[in-house]
Amino acid sequence: MNMFTRTLCASLLSLLLAGAAWASEKVNINTADAAALERVLVNVGPAKAEAIIEHRKANGAFRSVEQLAMVKGIGLRTVELNRDRIELGAAPARRPAERPAAAAATTAAAAARPQR
Repeated sequence: MNMFTRTLCASLLSLLLAGAAWASEKVNINTADAAALERVLVNVGPAKAEAIIEHRKANGAFRSVEQLAMVKGIGLRTVELNRDRIELGAAPARRPAERPAAAAATTAAAAARPQR
C-alpha cells in the first residue's frame, strides 16, 4: 500500500508541475497568428482568434491588455482570465501629425524676426 501511495503522489506532483508549465505559456497579441491565440488564450476559439487579428489589422496594435475587450465577442471577463498569458509587443510608433499650414507659417515668421 505504501508503494501505491508514493506512486500516486509522484503522479499527482508531475501533473501539477506539467499544468503549471502549460499555464505559463504567453502569447503576444500584437504579432501572434490565430493558431497561437487559440492555443494559449482561455475561452478563445477559432472565431475569436480571427476577430482579434481582424481588429488588429483595422485598428493597429493593442497598446494595453484592456483594449482586447474592444474585440467583438471578447469581454472583460475573458481579458481577466488571460491577463497572465498576454504579452504586448512593441507597438509601432505613430507618425507625428502634420502641422497645419497656418501654424507652420507662424513658426517660420517667428524664426525670421530679428532678435533684440
